[in-house]
Amino acid sequence: MNKLLEGININRSFRTAAGELNVLKDINISISEGEILGIIGASGAGKSSLLYILGALDKPTSGNVLYQKKDISSLDDKSLANFRNKNLGFVFQFHHLLPEFNSLENVMLPALISGDPFAETEKNAQKLLETLGLGKRIKHRPGELSGGEQQRVAVARALIQNPKIVLADEPTGNLDTSTGNDLFQLFLDLNKQKGISFVIVTHNKNLSDRCHRVVEMADGSFL
Repeated sequence: MNKLLEGININRSFRTAAGELNVLKDINISISEGEILGIIGASGAGKSSLLYILGALDKPTSGNVLYQKKDISSLDDKSLANFRNKNLGFVFQFHHLLPEFNSLENVMLPALISGDPFAETEKNAQKLLETLGLGKRIKHRPGELSGGEQQRVAVARALIQNPKIVLADEPTGNLDTSTGNDLFQLFLDLNKQKGISFVIVTHNKNLSDRCHRVVEMADGSFL
């Protein structure tokens, strides 16, 4: 399988009052097209920091991030924002839906920001929500949805630009066991049906065991 996303010799450090804090240490990682990769480890191991760098939400102190063999590490902030919008999907523990907008409007936002036609975007967003079992909830605002429904809206939003890869940071961490299992099954189904790659940070071993491959982190490195 072709490599889709790579991190090469990734280091991330912060200056603190107590001195230099090394959060990531010479990380090398690659995700192939169609792969589901789980990243596990204790809190503070560096999992989310790595995910944010792979997702171009943060820049490494040193090292390179390659997307389809193109180095995105040196892009300026505006170019990175455009790259994220068009190529990556994100799902977080907290859905980050805008409370004043309904489900359909929340899903449409990334495509509208990139300048896609309104009518086409609306049609695509509605189809996504229907596919994810939310056809009757498209006009509901986040406060009128259950936790699982909110996360499904967030997944639809992550998929509206047809990304090849979705990065998920503890996506089931705020859900009960049954709802979390359902969401994870949705990821598996999307991977099988659409070939979408996933990188999933999770504390849940039962879920990570269902990934194609799992790497474990401790103190900023892989075990």
